[in-house]
Formats: sequence, C-alpha cells, structure tokens
Amino acid sequence: MDYQYPEFEVVRNADRCIGCRACERQCANEVHYYDADLGKMMCDESKCVNCQRCVTLCPTRALKIVKSDNTFRENANWTMENIREIYKQAETGGVLLSSMGNPKPLPVYWDKILINASQVTNPPIDPLREPMETRTFLGQKPTEVKRDENGKIINNLSSQLKLEVPIMFSAMSFGSISKNAHESLARAATELGTYYNTGEGGLHKDFYQYGPNTIVQVASGRFGVHKEYLEAGAAIEIKMGQGAKPGIGGHLPGTKTVGEVSRTRMIPEGSDAISPAPHHDIYSIEDLRQLVFSLKEATEYKKPVIVKIAAVHNVAAIASGIARSGADIIAIDGFRGGTGAAPTRIRDNVGIPIELALASVDERLRQEGIRGNVSIVVGGSIRNSADVVKAIALGADAVYIGSAACIAMGCHQCRACHAAKCNWGIATQRPDLVKRLNPDVGYKRLVNLVQAWNHEIKEMMGGMGINSIESLKGNRLMLRGVGLNEKELEILGIKHAGE
Repeated sequence: MDYQYPEFEVVRNADRCIGCRACERQCANEVHYYDADLGKMMCDESKCVNCQRCVTLCPTRALKIVKSDNTFRENANWTMENIREIYKQAETGGVLLSSMGNPKPLPVYWDKILINASQVTNPPIDPLREPMETRTFLGQKPTEVKRDENGKIINNLSSQLKLEVPIMFSAMSFGSISKNAHESLARAATELGTYYNTGEGGLHKDFYQYGPNTIVQVASGRFGVHKEYLEAGAAIEIKMGQGAKPGIGGHLPGTKTVGEVSRTRMIPEGSDAISPAPHHDIYSIEDLRQLVFSLKEATEYKKPVIVKIAAVHNVAAIASGIARSGADIIAIDGFRGGTGAAPTRIRDNVGIPIELALASVDERLRQEGIRGNVSIVVGGSIRNSADVVKAIALGADAVYIGSAACIAMGCHQCRACHAAKCNWGIATQRPDLVKRLNPDVGYKRLVNLVQAWNHEIKEMMGGMGINSIESLKGNRLMLRGVGLNEKELEILGIKHAGE
C-alpha cells in the first residue's frame, strides 16, 4: 500500500559507463552500487535526492538524473505530492520535515518589478569612468547635526556596521552547516568588507579571529551564548523569528549535534537542539527592550543590536515596536527564506513575501517619523543583483543572502539538508563529506559572487543616474510594476509600467 515509485530515475548510458565506481564513492545516500555477478553498476533510485554529485563527477558523462514520469491518476486537487505525503504520515505518524526555502509556485514579486533608466534630462552615469558608492552604514542615525561652542560637529552617532557592499551573509549555524562552510563565509566576509552571521549555534573557537566581520546571534535556545561570544562579534542579533518557520523555534537534528558542534552549542552530543518558539523572557516590546539594553550593557554599548523577525501579516506594526525598543537594526526574513530543517507545512504555508513586508515596514516607519531610528536588512530568496537593487529601492539598507551563498559554494538545492548527508560538504557534519568543501575554494567563490553582484549594482545604479546606495534607498520612483493589481501596487508603493 505504501510503495511509492521513486521520485527520480538514474539514467546510465551503458556505452559510456566504464565501471569506475566514482558515483558509488561520491554518493552519501548510497544510491549507486556495483553488482559483481552482473559486472555492472546498479542503483537504488528510492534513495536519490537529485543532488547532482554523481552527474558532475562522472568522468565519462554517463549519468543523468530525471524526474520520474510515473504518476497517479490525474487530479488537480489531490496531486501526487499530496498523496505521497499522506502515505508517509499514515505509515510513520511523524511530522514532515523539509529543507531550504518554499518551492511552491507562489508570486515572486521581484520578477514583477522593473527598474527605471535615465536617458536625456537626467543622464546615466558610467561606473567605469565616474565614482560609484556602494558603501553603506547600518545603525541608528541622529535626527539632527549638533555642534559645540566652537562650531565643530559633535559625534552623536551610535555604533554602526560599515559595509563595503550592501550584502551580508545571513544566519546559518555551525551544525546546520559544516565548519568548512562557516570558514568560507567568514573569510569571504572579511575580504569583502562585510559580515557573516553565526546563526543560533554559537561561534567555533577557530573563528573568533574573524570577529570584526561577524554577527553573533542570540536565539531563544541561547545555544553557545556567553560573554566572550557576545564580545567577539561586531554586532549582536536577537533572533525572534525566521522566514522558513515563523512562529516556531529552531531544530537541529541530533545526527548533526556531534563533536565540536555539541561543544560549541554547549549541549550533549547526539541530542536534538530544539529552541523554544518564544524567548521565555520576551512577551512584549518592553521585554524585548530589556534584552536589547542588557546586551548593550554587556558589551559596553560598542556593538549595534539587530532584531530579526519573520515576515508575517502584521510585520509593520511589529517593526514599529522594535524601532522603539532601542534596537539599531531590524532584519526581516521573507517566506522563501532557506532553512536546514523545518516542518513542511510551516515552511510552505506560513509567512508573506519579503517584497511586501519590506515595503510596508519602510512606509510605516516613515509615516511615524522613526525611519532613522533603525536600519532595515532583508532576506528570503535574494537571488541576484537586480533583487538587491529592487530591495534597496523599496527601502532596505542592505540584504542578507543565504541560499545564494550556499549555491555559490556548490549547493544544488536538493532540499535534503535535514538528512545530514550533503554530498557537497555544506549541510553535513560527516568528516568524509565535510572535506569535500575546500574553504580555500569556497571562500573565493563567495568573493567572486559578491564582487560580480557589486559590479552589476553599480551598472544598474549608473543606468538610473544614481551614484550612491544612499540615493537609491527608498527611491521607489525608480521602480515600476508589471502584472500587478492595484492593491499590490499600493502596498509596494510603486506605479505600474507605462505610468
């Protein structure tokens, strides 16, 4: 009754296959094996997650993975995916777990927003020949310039994060991803003059050296949080919510809580690291304010404090409270944000698109006259440099990238991170798999990606006749919508193409 035909089929070209068994050695899911009696390679397709490792490393290009064409009787309501999931839960009684971001065919508003360009009266700027500023600062901005009795400007600026590019690497914990992946992110952030986020798993002792380019996170489970950890980073982020799983806590399977991960998190080896849904000391904005200032006191007011929330229906009101809590930066994570493990139903059905959340938050804070109290950082499927430009024009100061960073390091989006068998050495703690990601290669690929995006950002800004990120921020006149209804255009605060 519960038999399900494998989702993917391994197609092996017998004329090309030389029986080198590279696919067998490379597959952590044990899909491929050699049958000595038949003298040929075989496979158990039920274990395949389509990570493409075998395809890319086959020396004779004898392999490809295709989606199975076996299907249940056609039904627009009861799809094969619906039926498969019911069979699985009827057999096990368990909660469905998934990884990475929401894969559903819901609207991607970035793709329905177009960027304006200058022509004559406001001529474009050539970034190859004229200065173009992509540096930005995150933190509270004073409402007025004050001078002393001699007319000199008084420095009343609170602690800031200085970004050479408006892109940071979002929170991915040590445990959820490997030590080599964390090292790649840390080294890339240092070279680029930006920041990477530890996630809620603490900071490995080897990475304290990257502290000036590190954002340390304080989540509800307080895993790995202690005074030295707080002092190590350039900023502290309080994680209230996450785009892939709003309203629930984090979950690191016990299969990943091994060795250095358990020691860094300060929890027993092999135990599931399940952080509570709420912070048990935060049940109001006043409680949040107390934690914000406790962290500032603990670090002598030298570090900005970020509050990270998921994009949910009342996000503008929540952000308004956070802006009054003393936080320096609000990070908003959209419903397409990635994850190492989340209940499938939560990942695919809870939260709202980051584009709508960002626009509504920026507008609310401007209406209340407190936009300068905080900087806004957004994440949740920032896929390319155009998404970055559109996010900043909608009101963001900078963006977080997570899935894009993983893809740059080799991720093929097979969405099986929770299984801890990542064939690319990213979302795993198995030593034999971790070593597949060489930090020397991983960090360089991240640097290349962000530098390429930065060049493209300058090109797009130049085309708009804008020469600095600050001039682009919140400049919605530079955006036009296509295929959007009046309500969507109203929330985004942009005009339709042709207007």
